[in-house]
Amino acid sequence: MGRIFEVRKHTMFARWNRMAKQFARVAKDITMAVKAGGPDPTSNPTLRRTIQNARAINMPKDKVEAAIKRAAGRDAANYSQVLYEGYAPHGVALLVETATDNPTRTVASVRNIITKGGGNLATNGSVSFLFHKMGVFRLNPQGLDQDDLELYLIDHGLEEMGESTGEKGELQLVIRCAFADFGKLQEALEARAIAPLSASHEYICTEPTQLPEGEATEVLTVIDRLEQDDDVQQVFHTLA
Repeated sequence: MGRIFEVRKHTMFARWNRMAKQFARVAKDITMAVKAGGPDPTSNPTLRRTIQNARAINMPKDKVEAAIKRAAGRDAANYSQVLYEGYAPHGVALLVETATDNPTRTVASVRNIITKGGGNLATNGSVSFLFHKMGVFRLNPQGLDQDDLELYLIDHGLEEMGESTGEKGELQLVIRCAFADFGKLQEALEARAIAPLSASHEYICTEPTQLPEGEATEVLTVIDRLEQDDDVQQVFHTLA
């Protein structure tokens, strides 16, 4: 019985830790959105999108409002987005997206994690050509005529549409566009009164790397450690 309790406690802690990390990432996104376009979501589409993403991870409304208020204050941190490129072990390419108020600290931390894992940090442009930056919207498919929606969105930049499952196993409709068309596609969805479950960008790898299970586990360990870093927002990779 004690063993079962320990397993449950570990699972709950891991879930809480993941949720806290997600909240921290969204709070940074809110800060950057408010700094760039003001605290009113009706006139700030980036903030509006970030609030939708906060809802998608069940971030409490009072925490969202507090983050907006904090971001609008004089003492709000000034975060900048910095993208680092590198290689995990076994030649897997990495793009590490960060939001930081201290790039010197961040690059040292990212380099340390990658190097200790058997990889190396690379110069700008070394691996980014292996990825295609795309806008990604995830929708609740219930009540949507997917054929009609696809025809409508093609005129607004849609490149890909397909189904996927969310973290809780729920069915989602995933639509992608070139990142340059992100705003256009967002406006098209809003014109149809479709509120995405989440809206973001992703770097989609164009040349996946196939590895045996043992080597893939080594790569995933490095990726997990990067994702746990406070300054890291997202990690993209070429591991198949």
